[in-house]
Amino acid sequence: MDKEKKPEIPEEKLPEEKKAAAENDGDEKLDIKKSVFQINREMIAERRKQSEEQQAEVEREAALREKKRQEAYDRRIREEKLELLKLKQGVIEESETIHEEHEEKPKLSLWKKISNFFYHNKWWLGIGTIIACISGFLIYDYVTKPRPDLIVLLIVDNEEIGSYSDLKDYITGFTDDTNKNGKKLASVYYIPYSENTFRNYSNGSDNKLSIEMQSADSVIVIGDAKFDEIIGERDTELFCDLEELFPGNPHVKGCRFMLEDTPFAERIGVAKEETKGVYLALRKPRGLLYCSKEDMEKRYEKDFPAFERIIADLSSGDNQ
Repeated sequence: MDKEKKPEIPEEKLPEEKKAAAENDGDEKLDIKKSVFQINREMIAERRKQSEEQQAEVEREAALREKKRQEAYDRRIREEKLELLKLKQGVIEESETIHEEHEEKPKLSLWKKISNFFYHNKWWLGIGTIIACISGFLIYDYVTKPRPDLIVLLIVDNEEIGSYSDLKDYITGFTDDTNKNGKKLASVYYIPYSENTFRNYSNGSDNKLSIEMQSADSVIVIGDAKFDEIIGERDTELFCDLEELFPGNPHVKGCRFMLEDTPFAERIGVAKEETKGVYLALRKPRGLLYCSKEDMEKRYEKDFPAFERIIADLSSGDNQ
């Protein structure tokens, strides 16, 4: 029989050989890792380079397009300038390159037009609204304001007659509807004129008296001794001669109808002593600062019938 072959047993490596083999394997593994990192860096660098080249190409193309556009624009401007110069010099009558451009107006709806109008004109509309409101108020005030048919000037220093009497109602009883509004209305303009200059100034008596005596609002005047001092000897210039108009009347003294000895105090509801020195007078129609003679004549014709009735009423007891 053949001798059986014994399996070969690998010889064990010595400790030094094992260590060397391990170091060689470690170097191989380290080299593999470094190569992967290196490849990755190279790929990143390659992609970055390609991206930069693509970006540079895009920028070059954009710059080229911009250059062409600018050249075309400059060329068009030069051509238009040349065409314009030819038009000015009369070389050509019409240009093929220069055209007048008309901006097409957008079509707006009715509501949009109204909205735009209010938006662009809001300040003027606001001012117009304020003016319209003020005008409306003034017109309403003028229309609704009472317009007296007759005005009597009461120029006395007497608060009882001026403020606390029934003088207005008494005068209204003799008034005609001269303004044709269906109502009879008289008004008394009380101007308290006294010897106290400061009080006259505070009440505005000087201005009121000056204005009323220079206008044709009234021709009937009720005055007193203080008013006589103001007008002085001009009474015959300012007032009508009542002796000529009412001859034989015992209460008439020149231009004045004296009220002291008449039922006047009783008629207006004051004590008899309040009428001492108080009189009625009638202004002459004449041209003044704020009116013409014709205006005053019209007022005289309207007011004289009421004045005549008052004289007749206050003189009625004399005939009994």
